[in-house]
Amino acid sequence: MAVVAVSIVPLGSGTSVSKFVVEAEKVFASKKNLKRQLGPMFTTLEGDLSEIMEAIKEAQEAVFSAGALRVSTTIKIDERRDKTLSMEGKIQAIEQQI
Repeated sequence: MAVVAVSIVPLGSGTSVSKFVVEAEKVFASKKNLKRQLGPMFTTLEGDLSEIMEAIKEAQEAVFSAGALRVSTTIKIDERRDKTLSMEGKIQAIEQQI
């Protein structure tokens, strides 16, 4: 199980990138085995790492298909093999200490 933050940004496409973000988010939303949380700067995905990486590849391609000529993708991966990992669990661990 992995939790992955991803940002897919078209370069040279002007100041508003929402139309490109929508195309990437459509790909992520179509992946029924993945949990998704849209944030203001990154999308966080939860699930099998290989499925997440394939979804990121598809989302990047969707941004190109939407007209981007250059894309910069940032990926941050948290993968644990000693216990179950979840987006909610990571947030709860902090909230309990505040």
